[in-house]
Amino acid sequence: MSHIDAIDNSLAHLFENNRAWAKNVSASRSTFFSDLAQQQNPEYMWIGCADSRVPANELIGLLPGEVFVHRNVANILVHSDLNCLSAMQFAIDVLKVKHIIICGHYGCGGVAAVLQNRRFGLVDNWLRHIHDIKHKYTPLLNAQANGTESINRLCELNVIEQVSNAAQSTVIQDAWARGQSVTIHGWIYNLHDGLLRSLGLEVSQWDDLATQSTQALQRISTPTQAK
Repeated sequence: MSHIDAIDNSLAHLFENNRAWAKNVSASRSTFFSDLAQQQNPEYMWIGCADSRVPANELIGLLPGEVFVHRNVANILVHSDLNCLSAMQFAIDVLKVKHIIICGHYGCGGVAAVLQNRRFGLVDNWLRHIHDIKHKYTPLLNAQANGTESINRLCELNVIEQVSNAAQSTVIQDAWARGQSVTIHGWIYNLHDGLLRSLGLEVSQWDDLATQSTQALQRISTPTQAK
């Protein structure tokens, strides 16, 4: 063990976990890390929630280097967030990803805080974007059978709105204008069964957005739809 390894003893178990993981990966594929160090060449970008229960690579069974990931509270993509937009531009312009996956999850704490009008501090300003969605779809949310259903519908509505925001961004608009193949997908994850579900959004050009968004809203407005 080097002098660097011994600095942070309080989290020594995490370093042990890391060594075990690296050893197992190398045992199954000896050149994995040397190959990975040369370049990353993912086809997918994942924009998801920072929730610790929703790890992007594990959910879709991809290894490091196969998905470019950006996460924040409540998987929000807005035109004032230069962090998210910069990551998306790098993914599209430099890495040439073909798919942008915007994934929310049922029971999202940020979404629940908005629906229940709870305050947590600075993050409330970030969640203001979800408040706007809540106000936009008040009749639909009020029609739900209970609080859990309302939270889940708002989680879905949030994904639909973020797909729209992505499609309207200059990053995506410029890519489509130059003929680059980029598709935006809207997904939702269920913590209770570990399964991903598509909301039926696969937007590959501007003309797709309105029709697909309307259809997605119609589907989640149907009270008999199983979740």
